Amino acid sequence: MTEGHPGVEDAAHLAGVPDEFQRLWTPHRMAYIESGPQPHIDECPFCWAPQQDDETSLIVARGTHAYVLLNLFPYNSGHLLVCPYRHIPLYDDATVEEVAEIGSLTQTAMRVVRASSRNDGFNIGMNQGAVAGAGIAGHLHQHIVPRWAQDSNFFPIIARTKALPQVLGDVRKTLADAWLHAESH
Repeated sequence: MTEGHPGVEDAAHLAGVPDEFQRLWTPHRMAYIESGPQPHIDECPFCWAPQQDDETSLIVARGTHAYVLLNLFPYNSGHLLVCPYRHIPLYDDATVEEVAEIGSLTQTAMRVVRASSRNDGFNIGMNQGAVAGAGIAGHLHQHIVPRWAQDSNFFPIIARTKALPQVLGDVRKTLADAWLHAESH
């Protein structure tokens, strides 16, 4: 044992064979990985979120038919989701009013994120069904993922890791405050 650090030598084997790579540990991803099958409608996070306060559920803005919240497992800082309040699985299940509001909230979200983070572009899309990659296939949601030209690095390509520079609560506050400003103009 190393003096002052009991068990360090005993635990050294847990880090693997030393090599030239640095490790960026993201243990919060295990909650998503281990969550397993799709939740039952009674456990749907997109049905649960609007019943909570905005800070707890990471909601940035609310509309009449849909709302905007941060993705709990973001690809980039400011990764937003636009969800109808109704628990519907597919875009063609949405009403005309829901589609219109999802579109309007998406446009405002783009303006707010661009003003808040000076991103260079967006990935916007919906994964329809589990086979198409929808993490929560039972509840329609649209992704708005900000992208930066300077963010092209080896992490996602080689290490399948994404470095996120802000915690979700800080991102939610910044975007919610900017959203209020965007609505007043």
